[in-house]
Amino acid sequence: MDRDSVEPTVGDLPGERASEWVEYHHEHAAPSTYVYEFVWDRDAPAIGPFCTDVDGNVLMDWTGHVGAMPLGYNNPKVLDPLSAFDLVEPTKIAGQDFYATGTGSDLPGAAGLMDRLTDISSHYGMDTVFLSNSGAEAVENAIKISYDHRRGKYAITFEGAFHGRTLGALSLNRSKAVYRRQFPEIATVHDAPFCDDRHCTPESCDCGFFTGDGSVLGRMLDPKTGHVDPDDVSYIIFEPIQGEGGYRFPSDAFATEIADIAERHGVPIVVDEVQTGLGRTGEWWGSDHYPFDPDVIASAKALRVGATIASADVFPDEKGRLSSTWGAGDVLACAQGALTIDAIEEYDLLDNATERGRAFVERFRDATAQSAAVEDVRGEGLLLAVEFDSKERREAVIEAAMQRGLLTLGCGRKTLRLLPPLDSTRREIELGSGLLADAIDAVA
Repeated sequence: MDRDSVEPTVGDLPGERASEWVEYHHEHAAPSTYVYEFVWDRDAPAIGPFCTDVDGNVLMDWTGHVGAMPLGYNNPKVLDPLSAFDLVEPTKIAGQDFYATGTGSDLPGAAGLMDRLTDISSHYGMDTVFLSNSGAEAVENAIKISYDHRRGKYAITFEGAFHGRTLGALSLNRSKAVYRRQFPEIATVHDAPFCDDRHCTPESCDCGFFTGDGSVLGRMLDPKTGHVDPDDVSYIIFEPIQGEGGYRFPSDAFATEIADIAERHGVPIVVDEVQTGLGRTGEWWGSDHYPFDPDVIASAKALRVGATIASADVFPDEKGRLSSTWGAGDVLACAQGALTIDAIEEYDLLDNATERGRAFVERFRDATAQSAAVEDVRGEGLLLAVEFDSKERREAVIEAAMQRGLLTLGCGRKTLRLLPPLDSTRREIELGSGLLADAIDAVA
């Protein structure tokens, strides 16, 4: 498969073999979130955003595996360095009790990954990492160390938030009710409106965060008139750009207000960078676009492992406070995460994400300017979103795009999210945006 010339070719979707695989999978699988009856053929050609299903259909994948595939399929920037090493079993080791490395081996492991993570987070004064399996675990550890560090009983989250599916993380979610319904929760979590107007000021805000007498969060934590004692708040947690909540890009005014309140009361800021981190927005972290400094970062997805990053003084001194069987990281996953960081740096993919994302937004706004179906086109780097006039329209576009060979995902109520590889070429952005424009025209 030649990445410079391949284009989607689609027959029946789902085809006969895909339908058989889907039926077989669901014989024993618990109900969960399956978006497509699309079955990737791991033995068939795939490169960058292009992949082949079990019926021979070639598709363009702009789901990015929900951000967990930052460089697309079979990217040589990661695969070539790995091919030089003989991988051993087990690739997953039982840390924190054991260390694993190889004499004379340049394959980066957990230590190499943590070194890189603290390097790209050093502008926030972060020098310490705890590794885990997933984004939800990264968030759980972030809130645990914040409770331990601050010794308060309260937490602040935001409307539309999604932080994971473990019970602690679920307590912070304020998106779809199905995520939390009938599950026990941490009872001392308060919430505030999340800004959804990236251009708003305190005077023009209509999301409910700012009102005539300041912000909801400011009034909530006012030591004299508020209903939450700021000295009892262990952390404020939010996504720099909301993911599951609808790719909502907040304003600088919103970010500045949070930063001012956190500093005034000494409350740590925890940012969930599971979807926005590792170059997706054209910067290492989504937070880098905004006027606040996080105290704790939770990362995963593109990293291949979960990681909680902060300064040493935020983490507990007592050794037993944090631990995990796989706390030293999967050897292979750590290597993939470290090599992904190396590739982003070596090939200037932060700049590429910025340039390609800007080109998509400009091109797509022009292409849909006369469409009543499209309400907004927005993005930061290659974290891209198209908002429609209704959920039904978005779902129809997802189906129409797939039939044309483009895989996309929904988020929020009526928003389409797009996550092309960070090394996407100009041709690929034009090809994908053309397929999506055709899909919109077909259902308009």
